[in-house]
Amino acid sequence: MFQDTWYIAIPFIGYILFMLGIGVYQYRRTKNIDDYILGSRGLGRWVASLSAQASDMSGWLLLGLPGYAYLAGLEAGWIALGLLIGTYLNWRFVAYRLRLFTEIAGNAITLPDYFENRFAVRSRRLRVIAALFILIFFLIYTASGFVAGAKLFSTVFGLPYILALGIGIFVIISYTFLGGFLAVCWTDFFQGIIMFLAILIVPILALREGGGMVWSQLRDFNPHTLNPFTNASGDSLGFFGILSLMAWGLGYFGQPHILARFMAIKRPDHIPYARRIAMIWVMLSLTAALFVGLTAHGVLLENLDASTSETVFMVLVGQLVTPLLAGFLLAAVLAAIMSTADSQLLVASSAIAEDLYGKLFRKQASQSELVWISRFAVIGIAIIAGGIALNPESSVLSLVAYAWAGFGATFGPLILFSLFWKRMTEKGAFFGIIGGGLTVLIWKQLSGGLFDLYEIVPGFLISCILIIICSLADKPPAQSVHSQFDRMHDALHP
Repeated sequence: MFQDTWYIAIPFIGYILFMLGIGVYQYRRTKNIDDYILGSRGLGRWVASLSAQASDMSGWLLLGLPGYAYLAGLEAGWIALGLLIGTYLNWRFVAYRLRLFTEIAGNAITLPDYFENRFAVRSRRLRVIAALFILIFFLIYTASGFVAGAKLFSTVFGLPYILALGIGIFVIISYTFLGGFLAVCWTDFFQGIIMFLAILIVPILALREGGGMVWSQLRDFNPHTLNPFTNASGDSLGFFGILSLMAWGLGYFGQPHILARFMAIKRPDHIPYARRIAMIWVMLSLTAALFVGLTAHGVLLENLDASTSETVFMVLVGQLVTPLLAGFLLAAVLAAIMSTADSQLLVASSAIAEDLYGKLFRKQASQSELVWISRFAVIGIAIIAGGIALNPESSVLSLVAYAWAGFGATFGPLILFSLFWKRMTEKGAFFGIIGGGLTVLIWKQLSGGLFDLYEIVPGFLISCILIIICSLADKPPAQSVHSQFDRMHDALHP
């Protein structure tokens, strides 16, 4: 597919060296566990917003979503709409309060840390169960990034899948191991810019190349793809079908790698400005990703099937531009993959180092020791996730959907209730986590009828119900955290 791969490799190599340079630079600035996990709450508006969206969208923005749009047509627009609404609600209602609450609650630097401090409990059960679910779902999520990376190197350079997988894992581990949170956020900032430019350029080139052929070719490929209310087989999506697609937006409230950016932004009053940047980025990027899949029908020399549809962005690049420019555009795919996988590795490693090792097994551990435990945890988690990604038939979109539902149902209701409901208790939080997480794990294994509903919906609802019932059945909590929030909010907005 790709000719003159050495020309394509030049931008790849330059990009990877640049990312490693950021990792080395931030390695010298990382002094303690606060620096490594949350950057000592020093993110500016642009870095916070672009790194949040880049780590959010991941490789599925350039692989999974365009591939789905290529096969399903306008049906994919419901996912994009749900994600757009979820992004706005997360920035509008969660970001500001979470930034202040985590600072008030013992200057918490991880979500399990925040949950434990928020409810002022001595028992470690809430921290442990939260950390365990973070590890479970991040292994799946990180595996999706590794699969995307392997498909990229395999498609572009013709490498065997396993070798391509190993190269991708090595690149992602390197700068995350060295620089921690600041390296991840700054690399994500640049990756967000590269992703944004690439996802806008490719559909424009495809429209120019295909002209009026795009829609006629899409109709010839499958006329049902032009109807947003039917699937590719012509069957009506119905209420539950559309709900399942739009329910992706529910996932935002519980994604630890996105919420970490809210926690780390330098000043709470920077959040409205950062929100505007993020919304422009995500609105244009999602729209362009849909058009990549749709416009491909008027350009591609041969049709892709379900097993190869997720390479549609790369195939378009190979047909439309010169090898050197193709290298820059394909580096955006690598950027998309790295921007999420690095964040996931970091949050998962923080669950091991800060929430399990430092709080349960070695309370007297020094800051330097915790940093190194985090670094080696990055390697261990990457190896396990790599094992999950060994199957070359794995779908990036399906793996992302599973992990996204897991985090959304496990932590989304907990985050919302903890920020807005004073009556919530530790018991409600504990059973809410278990109920949401287990529902997703079990529901995913079932199919047919109601079980075809995207697992985030029942998981989210069951978690909410358990939080309310168990909290009301428990002794009312002290209101110190909410009182402190009110005072800090009043000080910021006199």
